[in-house]
Amino acid sequence: MSWDKNDYPDSIKNLNKDVREKAIEIASALLDEGYKDDKAIPIAIDRAKMALGKD
Repeated sequence: MSWDKNDYPDSIKNLNKDVREKAIEIASALLDEGYKDDKAIPIAIDRAKMALGKD
């Protein structure tokens, strides 16, 4: 199940808006590729931070 701006995991909730939106986009793509939630979320957060230079 993919996520969107209105429906996403609590672990993404406290990220700043830009990182949160990018992480949701990345996590949804990972889920579509077959990743499990517990793997997709941390990968998406890390990739979103790197993509936006928010390390």
